[in-house]
Parts: sequence; C-alpha cells; structure tokens
Amino acid sequence: MHQQPVHLFIRLGGIISFRRLASASIAILITGTGVLAAAPAAAASVVAASVEPVTETTQQGSDSSGPDADPDKSFAFYAGKNRTESGHTLIGGFGHEPSSHWLEIVPAQKHEAGSTMVVGATDEADMPGQLTEIPQTPETARYITSNYSEFAGFPAPLTNGGLNEHGVAARDVWSNSREELWDMTPPDQTGPSYSDLSRIAMERATSARDAVDILGALIDEYGYTTYGGNSHLFADENEGWVFVEYSGGLGLWAAERLSADDIRVSYPGYIQEFPVDAINGDNPDYVGSANLVDVAVQQGWWESAGRATMNLQDVYQQEFPTNDFEVGQDADPDDPAPYRNPVSLEGELESMDALTLQDAMRLVRDPRWSDDRSGYGQVAEIRDDLADPRLQTLWVAVTAAATAPYIPVMIGTGDVPIEYTQHRYLTAGASASYVSPEYAEQEATEFATQTYKRLMYAACARPEAYFEDVTAAFEGMEATSIDEHAEVIARASDAIESGDDSRAEEILTEFTSERATTGLGLGNYLLEDILERSTADGGIHRPDVDVPVGTAASERSLDMSMQGVSSRDRMNCDVGGGWADGSTVDRQGEYGDPADVPEFAAAATEADSTLTPVWIGVSALGGLLVGAGVVWLVSRRRRA
Repeated sequence: MHQQPVHLFIRLGGIISFRRLASASIAILITGTGVLAAAPAAAASVVAASVEPVTETTQQGSDSSGPDADPDKSFAFYAGKNRTESGHTLIGGFGHEPSSHWLEIVPAQKHEAGSTMVVGATDEADMPGQLTEIPQTPETARYITSNYSEFAGFPAPLTNGGLNEHGVAARDVWSNSREELWDMTPPDQTGPSYSDLSRIAMERATSARDAVDILGALIDEYGYTTYGGNSHLFADENEGWVFVEYSGGLGLWAAERLSADDIRVSYPGYIQEFPVDAINGDNPDYVGSANLVDVAVQQGWWESAGRATMNLQDVYQQEFPTNDFEVGQDADPDDPAPYRNPVSLEGELESMDALTLQDAMRLVRDPRWSDDRSGYGQVAEIRDDLADPRLQTLWVAVTAAATAPYIPVMIGTGDVPIEYTQHRYLTAGASASYVSPEYAEQEATEFATQTYKRLMYAACARPEAYFEDVTAAFEGMEATSIDEHAEVIARASDAIESGDDSRAEEILTEFTSERATTGLGLGNYLLEDILERSTADGGIHRPDVDVPVGTAASERSLDMSMQGVSSRDRMNCDVGGGWADGSTVDRQGEYGDPADVPEFAAAATEADSTLTPVWIGVSALGGLLVGAGVVWLVSRRRRA
C-alpha cells in the first residue's frame, strides 16, 4: 500500500479494515420502573442511614490490582482567561483508549415527550453493571465530539465531551478512587457512566456550573456506574469546574470552581481541600453530594472534630502515580507512569508566559504523554467576542496529536469529511463480523485515524530521525490554519449578520473540509516519505521475537499485542523530556513555519507525470500484442 503514489492513495482511499461498532449489548437493555425506582431509593438511603465499614469484597471479579492497574487514563488542562494572551479561556486534552476514534458533529435535536436514553454498563464491563433507561430532556444542544468504541467494557459509542453550541467545553479524565470504594461497588451497579455524563453535559449544559448541577442531580437520583473513579473538567468563557465522581455505589461526588485566574491540570483529576459546609449548597466555589462527609466519618477515613475542610484526595482517592517533580525535570526512564502528577504539571504552566492557543495545542501534542494510547487531541479557545455561538471552534486531532494535525471544526460547520467518520479499524467487535451493506461505501473510504496511526508507528519507530520533521510539518500547516481561521470567522460573521445563515454554514464547512483534506494529504506524504527512507536505511524492521518451538509460522505472524504495562512500553516519540529541543515549556514562543510544510501536492503531481509515460507505453505495447494475437487467430482459422 505505501508504495502507491500519494495522489492515488488519497483518491482511492486505500484502507481496508475489518472492524465495526458492536451493538449487540443493547439487546440486554433493562427496562421497567423497578430498576429506575431502585437507584434513587438506594442513593437516598446512603444519606439517611449509616454505611457499614468495608469488611469484604463485594465487587465480583476484583482483585488487589483494581479495575485497571495501568495508571494513566486521559489528560486535561484549564487556563482561565486572565492567564491567557488572548483573554479567552483555554481548555484541552485527550482520552486514553486503544479503540478506534472518529469525529462527529451532533445536531441539536427535539425529543418526543416520554423519550428515554440508555445509560450504565453491562456484565461485560470490567466493573459490571446493568443498563437502565433515564428520561431524555426535550431538547438537546448541537456539539462537536470525538467518539470511540471501547473502554473498560462500556457499550459504545463512548465520548469524553467536546464543545457545545452554548460555549461549554468538557474533558473527561480518570481519577482512581481508593481501593475500599472499588470493593464496595456492587456488581449490579446502575446509573449513568462517565461517558453518559460527558454526553449529557454536552447535550444539556449552558454553562460550566450548569454542567455540574446537571451531573450532580443525575447521580443523586439515578446513581453512578463506575470503572474505578472518574472526573470531568468543564469550562465556559468565564470559569471552569472540576467534577469528581467516586466509586462505591454510594452516589459520592464533589465539584470545585476554577476562576479566571486559575490554571488546572487533570492527570489524574483531583480535588484536595474541600469546605465541609459546602454540601449545604451555600458555597459558590464548592459543591458535593449530601453524604460526602458522613461516609468519610462512618468509614473511619476522616475525623470531623474541629475541622472545617476535608482533603478529598486523602479521603476518597489515591496518591498521584508520580512523585512531585521540578519544572524541566525529565522523568525516570523506569517510571511506569511518567509525569502523572497534575500539581507538578500545573507548575510547568505557571512558569510559562501568558498561554496562547498554540501553547495549548503543543501541550496536548507533547510526546511525554501523546502516544499510542492517546485517542485524539482537542483544544478549545472559548471566546466571548464572537457575533454568533456557531463560530465557536474546537481544534481536533482525530487521533494522537503527536502525529496528527489539528483541524478547526466550528459549531456551525455542517459536516466533516467522510474519512474522519466511523470506520471498522480498531473498532470493538468488528473482527468477528461483516460490514453492513449500509456502511459499505463509508468503509471503502480512507480512514484518517488509521493513516495517522500508521504515521505514528513509522515515525516513532525511529523518533530521532523523523519526529522533528513530522512536528514541523504539522505545526507549519496549523500556523496557516490559525491565520486563515480569523479570516473565515470574519466572513462567516458577515454572512450571519446579513441574515444569510446558509452561506455562513457553507463558509465554515468548506474551511473545515479543506483543512481536513489538506491534513490527510500531508499525513500520507509524510508516511510514504518515512517508509521509503526507512526501507533505504536498513529496511523495515523485522520483529525480534522468539517463535515458539513447534510453531510453523514466522515471527511476522505471531501475536502483535503489546505485552508490557508501562506507558513507556507503548509506541511513543518521546526522545527524553519531549522533543529533541525540550518540552512544551522549553518550546514556548514561535509556532510553526508554513515553509516547513512539504510540497506534497507537487510531489504527487510529479509522481503522476513520471508514471504517465510508463502507462502510455504499457498500454501501447498491450495494444500491439492484442492486435497481433487477433491477426494470428484470424489467419489460423483461414488456413483451417
């Protein structure tokens, strides 16, 4: 495949994959008032009655390693508008999932009275639960998101948030609860999962605080389905909120406000000092479930006497996977979870000058954490100076931003190129099924996620040789995108103000499509170039693995799954502290030179012009041979 000219690769798609979104789990949907009534009653009883201290494991199948011993699941940051150069809130991050990821613009919708939505988990989840139905709201907002097909056994499609038409952005990050809460989680847990809550926030929230109130009310009424502990980071043009939901089946949750002066990193998500009187709902900066203090006291995890605040990380969470480190300090190569200390990373951002959109992009792309498990990259600059909310923009890398460009997607963009939508590559359950004919042509197109994944594997196999070129090319392309974005927003704004909404949508859609197509063309060019260079420089690596005795197969046909558990065992381009010239902190300043973008369109044309005479000659020779054959057959028949 990689030997084809770039222009043919783009034109024909060239991707054949064998995975499709699994949907069979919906067949075991649990309905009826009994299940829905049970969750609120159970949640209410936690507040009213005492909670017995944990004496034995109640979560079936759990062990000392917990629901997931791999201590890194997603990354997010928030910078209040007083900490940014533009004076606008910045928020960004990515999800840590190995499954397929695709881009979607979900339209605003109206739902019939009595409509419901399915939430929760099945018994296939790492921490099993039950699917239930909860009421859907009458109207849901338009939003941009990255969907994916698998995490911890939850039914797909899954999401971590995105950006909605009200200018609310959301990120979702793991936040491991203490192990006793894992053990307390019932195997038939019910209520919205982390993904359900993320999607609901995008559908319903009109501000960051509104997202907190919506999620808190849902957990209070229906419970929460956990995979071990989770958090959300919400932001709007004025402020941010951290929301943490804890394991245990008790409906425990807490939220902390982030002001316009704050910087926050979730890696993992956390809340530390929490005023205990905030559970009464009178504190403007903190809020939590009514049982937040009582459970801690009853379990013996906190003594309330004479204390006005409770450190929620000490009481309900686990320690950060990584010890504190100084700004500029490289991780220990043997650390299985390098840089997983959000307070230390906040120190990095605090040390920088006023943050820019480009700094945010670079932070999410930083190879210290953007690697093979990073499902996508998102950055939003939430502006309060736009003529219309449809002009709010989410910058999206469809897979890990280390080797994928950011594409500007506006709320008013009509749709995204088909190459950026769902395909079967890496999609859970697809290897055991065939593609539906309804999706055949969609599947026949190139899948951008796979192309950029291939680029990661090619570049990160020899990062010292290639990663600098990949970064320079994508940052150069993005510098052009950022410059053109300002002009596109101005044109779309003029169209909206003149009453021509359809023209505004056309302007925005064309820009997103052109940038996405250009990015894919550039990605293909870089991929082909790297593979050609690697082929010339010693050839494509042959796996250095032992073939088991008695196995009649080569090493290229053995299991390709990664056997390690450390994040450094995964494919990554970190050459030690980030790029060769340092981390995001070290590289603040100039961002991207369009001159560093290869002339890949010209290269494709040149390849085409080189091949054309060859094909003309082949065609001519073929014609002569066919003609000669016909003459020979005719003359032979005449002789007969």
